[in-house]
Amino acid sequence: MSARAYLAATLFALAALFVGWSLGHPHPLAGLLAFALPPMLLALAALRGWHRAGFTAGVLALLWFSHGVMLAWSEPGQRWLALAEVGLALLVVHAACLPGMRARRESRQRKS
Repeated sequence: MSARAYLAATLFALAALFVGWSLGHPHPLAGLLAFALPPMLLALAALRGWHRAGFTAGVLALLWFSHGVMLAWSEPGQRWLALAEVGLALLVVHAACLPGMRARRESRQRKS
């Protein structure tokens, strides 16, 4: 699996988590627009080859990680959903960093 496909898959999984999570709230449209739409758009951008999709997803993953930790700590009823958000945010960071890690490894191999 390519780095772009991996990033898109993790972003689609995060968007699906937010869709499921938002449907249980009294105002699902607000949750869908605020939480599910950004990872969905970034996943589509990554699949289409936008070169800033990884960076943007990595920056937003910091927010998703913080949101998940905050909810896991403060809302016992939503702890498992929040921990799933934390895990997926970490996977987004990993997927966003893969192209840079590969380029650095290849650079080191060419120098040796």
